[in-house]
Amino acid sequence: MTDQLHAPTATFADKPTLEGERIILRPVDAEEDLPWLRVMLDDPDVLRYTSPVYTPVAPEWDEAMEKRVVEWYSTRNEQTDRLDLIIVDRSTGRGVGEVVLNEWDEANRSCNLRICIGPDGRDRGFGTEAVRLVTDHAIRALGLNRVSLGVYAFNGRGQRAYEKAGFKVEGVRRQVLRYGDEWIDDIDMAVLAEDWVRTDR
Repeated sequence: MTDQLHAPTATFADKPTLEGERIILRPVDAEEDLPWLRVMLDDPDVLRYTSPVYTPVAPEWDEAMEKRVVEWYSTRNEQTDRLDLIIVDRSTGRGVGEVVLNEWDEANRSCNLRICIGPDGRDRGFGTEAVRLVTDHAIRALGLNRVSLGVYAFNGRGQRAYEKAGFKVEGVRRQVLRYGDEWIDDIDMAVLAEDWVRTDR
């Protein structure tokens, strides 16, 4: 066991930059990131895999929508109970997605992870690398014991990425999402600190 398993849990007030082989995770810059955020938030796969309500078409992107997006992302770096980081493609310097640690439970040293990747970042291993980087930060730097997530059953690509990153299936919440004429299950996955530090990452 390492000392990190017994380290006090920090808040998410610190907004680090985490560097990987192919990607960089960095804090949000709402104005700079707006053009590619618009691409990501308009993407049908992002809408399908991340929305708690099935949305076949992106909301109309008008001035009011742009203002709401800028206002939301402009406040991300002020939050002390969550960590929002932009996934940047090292080869282009362009943002391609975001990864978030939220639902922080201080007493139980746990949090939730969510990620979305826009069309420019898919099928390149960025998702797996981003999940590994931010999970390692949560466990080793912040001293968290558990990081969990949910993935819809029709998102096989997402589930494979989480499994490659070290997450294990813990259970299934049945018929969570109404998708057209179908009910879709939500798969609960998590990683524990004691498992994480035994593996060379």
